[in-house]
Amino acid sequence: MIINTCLACEKELKGRSDKKFCDLYCKSSFHYKKSLEEAPRFYNKVNNQLKLNRRILKSYNKAGKATVRAETILDLGFNPNFFTHYWKNKKGDIYLFVYEYGFLKKRENNKEKYVLIKWQEYMDK
Repeated sequence: MIINTCLACEKELKGRSDKKFCDLYCKSSFHYKKSLEEAPRFYNKVNNQLKLNRRILKSYNKAGKATVRAETILDLGFNPNFFTHYWKNKKGDIYLFVYEYGFLKKRENNKEKYVLIKWQEYMDK
C-alpha cells in the first residue's frame, strides 16, 4: 500500500489516491512558495515598473506641471524606458507618458531635468 503525503506540509493524506494536498490552505501555500522561486514573468516586470513610474511622476507633479532633477526621480527607481504612449507638442517636443502623467527630458545649466505634465483633453486631438 502506497502512503501519499501532502506536498506542502508532508502530513499523511487520507481519501482519494491521486490527492496531493490535505486542504486548500496547503495547496495555496505550496503554489505561492513555488511562484516565489520562479523568475518573475516579463509582464509582471513591465507592469511593476509602469506602476512605480506612475507613482513617482504623480508624487512630483501635484499642480499639473513641474520640473524635477533627473537624479531625484532616478534614485527612487524611475526608469524612463518604460512608458505607455507619447504626445508631440507644436514645438516638436515629444513627451513620454505613463498613463496620465508625462515627462520630457531636458538639459538646463548642465543638469539633466524632467519636465512633468499631466494629460489634458486638448492632447487627444
